Order: sequence, then structure tokens, then C-alpha cells
Amino acid sequence: MIELILGGARSGKSALAEQRVVASQLTVTYLATAQARDAEMAERIAHHQARRPSGWALVEEPLHLAAMLTKHAALGRCLLVDCLTLWLSNLLFADDGKDDKQCGQRLAQETAALLTVLPQLPGRVILVSNEVGLGIIPLGEITRRFVDEAGRLNQRVATLADRVTFVAAGLPLELKSPAA
Repeated sequence: MIELILGGARSGKSALAEQRVVASQLTVTYLATAQARDAEMAERIAHHQARRPSGWALVEEPLHLAAMLTKHAALGRCLLVDCLTLWLSNLLFADDGKDDKQCGQRLAQETAALLTVLPQLPGRVILVSNEVGLGIIPLGEITRRFVDEAGRLNQRVATLADRVTFVAAGLPLELKSPAA
């Protein structure tokens, strides 16, 4: 089963994902896409780490998400990916944005790999992603590209997902539920 949980910053999406992982009663592997490039991000990562049970396996992978999902997916296992938008950001800035063509190719390849592998994975996969398209149109070119790419990625993953939940103010709203 593939599940996508969307929401804004500090909406409660990660907490909901963690609750659903615990409720699954499966063996858990947490796939973290964040990179601590500054003190504020290190603090955010530490907050997430402190909230997680110590028995969960942790895999840190900022770029090659599809490969790590394939490696760690198994029957009886729940993979929690937090989060797709950080992964997207990592891909967009992997070479500090200096080579736009290479960045576009890497983004297309990694996204295609993710979308190909997701429906084939055994076990359960819960993906967390930010919904960034609800605000005003950003002024900068790279920010507009990020918002556009995140929107496209979320739509494509939502199409593949069995369940999609939007979280606002800690309250989940089911957008798509598993077929009975």
C-alpha cells in the first residue's frame, strides 16, 4: 500500500505519518531525505529524531530515493519517507544549481525511477510531502520552479497512491481512500 500525506510546514503531516506507521505494527524503516546544512535544519532534524521510537531503522538518502526504497522494501515492513519536497530540493540544488541541464536530467531520471518503483514495492510505503502551491506565486525563478516541480511530483505520486491525506492545523482530511 502506498500512502501520501501532504500539508504545509508544521501542519502535523509528519506526526500523522508516524502515528500511521506505529498503527501498522510493521517493522519500520525511516528514509530521511533532509541534510543538515545549517544550524536551523540540524535543529529540525533533531526534533524529528527525538520523536521517533528507537527501534526504527534509519536510512539517510538525500538523492537516490528509488534505489533505497527498492533496497529496503519488504513484506511485513513499513517504509516512511520524510520528505519528498526536501528530496526534490536536494535534486534541484545537488550541484548548487550551476548546471541547469544536468540538474533537469538528474531530476527527470530520479523522479521517473521513483514513479516506476513505487507501484512495484512490497510492504507499505508512507510518503510525506509539503503542499507548497497554496500561496502566492513566488517572485524568483528557482522558487517558481521548485513550486511547479513539487506540485507535479505530488500529483503524480497521488495518482499512484492508495491513500492521500491532506493535513492542516493537525487535522487530517482524506482526499483519496483505499478501495474497499
